[in-house]
Amino acid sequence: MAYQDHIIQMGQLISSKKGPWEAIDAESVARMRVQNRFKTGLEIARYTAGIMRKDMAAYDADSSQYTQSLGCWHGFIGQQKLISIKKHFGTTDRRYLYLSGWMVAALRSEFGPLPDQSMHEKTSVPALIEELYTFLRQADARELGGMFRDLDAARAAGDKAKEKAIIDAVDNYQTHVVPVIADIDAGFGNAEATYLLAKKMIEAGACALQIENQVSDEKQCGHQDGKVTVPHEDFLQKVRACRYAFLELGVEDGVIVTRTDSLGAGLTKQIAVSTTPGDLGDQYNSFLDCEEVAQGDLKNGDVILNRDGKLLRPKRLPSNLFQFREGTGEDRCVLDSITSLQNGADLLWIETEKPHVEQIAGMMDRVRAVIPNAKLVYNNSPSFNWTLNFRQQVYDAYKAAGKDVSAYDRDKLMSVDYDATDLAVEADERIRTFQADGAKRAGIFHHLITLPTYHTAALSTDNLAKEYFGSQGMLGYVKNVQRKEIREGIACVKHQNMSGSDLGDDHKEYFAGEAALKAGGVHNTMGQFA
Repeated sequence: MAYQDHIIQMGQLISSKKGPWEAIDAESVARMRVQNRFKTGLEIARYTAGIMRKDMAAYDADSSQYTQSLGCWHGFIGQQKLISIKKHFGTTDRRYLYLSGWMVAALRSEFGPLPDQSMHEKTSVPALIEELYTFLRQADARELGGMFRDLDAARAAGDKAKEKAIIDAVDNYQTHVVPVIADIDAGFGNAEATYLLAKKMIEAGACALQIENQVSDEKQCGHQDGKVTVPHEDFLQKVRACRYAFLELGVEDGVIVTRTDSLGAGLTKQIAVSTTPGDLGDQYNSFLDCEEVAQGDLKNGDVILNRDGKLLRPKRLPSNLFQFREGTGEDRCVLDSITSLQNGADLLWIETEKPHVEQIAGMMDRVRAVIPNAKLVYNNSPSFNWTLNFRQQVYDAYKAAGKDVSAYDRDKLMSVDYDATDLAVEADERIRTFQADGAKRAGIFHHLITLPTYHTAALSTDNLAKEYFGSQGMLGYVKNVQRKEIREGIACVKHQNMSGSDLGDDHKEYFAGEAALKAGGVHNTMGQFA
């Protein structure tokens, strides 16, 4: 609804009360309504799901139209990210938020820092989604509040052209609210538990849920050892549970991202149920590391498979887990991906051990041979040593091309001694173009970094502590923080404004008129940053 239409509608409502509401100003109500576009998390989920579907269609038509996100562990971090994006690029198009279960476990659990093993309170995930959108909605209110102040100033100056331009800008305002891809881990229990948590996450605003095929009670970070996968049917129950949650809540465009850890997972907790040769359970079991046994060789407690008239004994570890054959990870990963898409998933997530476009593309080529529009969400993970990986990739390419690599030690390419070499320069260029290359070659629709703000918080705090508590004293803060904030136009340099002080002043004026005691007067030190 246009700004002027809000004013007219509220004016008519106030007039209809014939007196008791006469102190309510229609335009002030209109401003509050425009500043609070989204009333519920479900409104946000429906709106952002539509954005993702539109972006997916755009990517199908042109792979350069890929999307990106950064993982944010607090609402303020997410808010500042989107404010920065709008400042630098003028639009939030194709930029999302990522909610990492790893960061929830490490930073948001009441138990304190935890490993990424689904031990944190599952309610902390929807709580962070709600917090992220609270801060993004406040960013809208703050920015629009500044526009309304400019509107009042234009009216006071009699500048009709500027007044119209501001109203047009308000009517065409782009919100800070963007899609969030939210990590539901392995579902925190059985399919019913997954469904209940999915509902909470969607109600908080999530339009996209990312779920993985590990066992819930043994879940590990995708970049650590000890990962245990589940049979396809067990996983698909949880995929369906997520879809039911979306449909029940009326988010028909909701997006499900299925993540497979099969490439690096060599274990399964259970043997799949199979009723006919070649069915999904039989395909899963075909990857098990087995030994052929005769009837007389059976031992007490043996688990035996019958395949093609042969008796096979899967290798069972002392942990009671079963082992897959070495070298089957890629085949299992491809089967996981195809099966997920054939059973309701919208996007894939393949967790790899290194960022290598051709490795990813090799698997996606096989998936796309069956499902041509298969699309990938890819983790540009801080668990990779990007510098070393890409320098080694360039080294290997040089060697394969017959170039002289005698000046380089492949195992020590991380060294600063190589920073100025041609190899290092080419490696950095490959890192720079990795997202565009992956989008074009490997079907990567969405690139994200799971844990970036975990690392940036640590690095910036380390730099400040080193300077402030050292010989630089207060100059360590002023030179490296405040002066940069001012000169680079960082919005939160006016921290009172960012926390909502000016919004509060506006409301005080709405509620109390000339009697309002406002904080933004001449003695407010924030005036030093005008």
